[in-house]
Amino acid sequence: MSGFQDLSLFDIALAAMLILVNGALSVALDLRLERKLLIAAVRTVVQLLLIGYVLGWVFAFNRWYVVLPLMALMTIIAGLAASDRGRRTYVGQRADSIVSIWGSSWLIGAFGLFVVIRIHPWYEPQYAIPILGMILGNTLTGVSLGIERMTEELTAGRAAVEMSLALGATRWEAAQGPARQAVRAGMIPTLNQMAVVGLVSLPGMMTGQVLAGQSPLQAVRYQIVIMFLIAAASGLGVVGAVVMTYRRLFSPDHRFMASKLVERQARKRGV
Repeated sequence: MSGFQDLSLFDIALAAMLILVNGALSVALDLRLERKLLIAAVRTVVQLLLIGYVLGWVFAFNRWYVVLPLMALMTIIAGLAASDRGRRTYVGQRADSIVSIWGSSWLIGAFGLFVVIRIHPWYEPQYAIPILGMILGNTLTGVSLGIERMTEELTAGRAAVEMSLALGATRWEAAQGPARQAVRAGMIPTLNQMAVVGLVSLPGMMTGQVLAGQSPLQAVRYQIVIMFLIAAASGLGVVGAVVMTYRRLFSPDHRFMASKLVERQARKRGV
């Protein structure tokens, strides 16, 4: 079998009706998620249709000065999404999130495109955009979890951290416990995904290639490469984000600046 089955708007509408199942569960259990479900469903349709039209134009145009800005925009959105999670935040968190995701994702993505897959030209959108997108999606999850765990660990263990500093510990000696916990938390989703890939889940890229008529073995080879790229980018991104968070919250003279950590809702109220 070659190619894949085209889906009509009617087919999409049938699939969209499945959201009613979630809505019914929300009503039955009094979860009050109906509005969020509706918004999420609408955003899914609008965003995917929009990116479909944009990618169609980019693929047809096929110029580096069109591909790179789109990849940069994707990266910034990923960084902002990663920084908008968690109970606590601090000034500079968005910048830390964007820098950590940008540096790790683009470095590992470049390695995959230039060294492993060796596409030509290097900006071929058919490869560059989907591969970077998959790396970004997983890296932002790791970075958001890492920053969230770092801020929570420091808040919960503030007394222990300040006692260590008072007894002469350096800022890193006082923060290394929470930092390790944060890095571990950020890497767990990728490790879990790698542990069950092919047994429980069939990743999107592999599934798409198989549906398009690609050899399953060749699709598996691509997916193996993607999983390793994701793991490396996620690990680097989490470590980078945790280190930058640590540097934001600890001064060079070894003081824990706990006052910089504020609850997100309090910050929105201007407290």
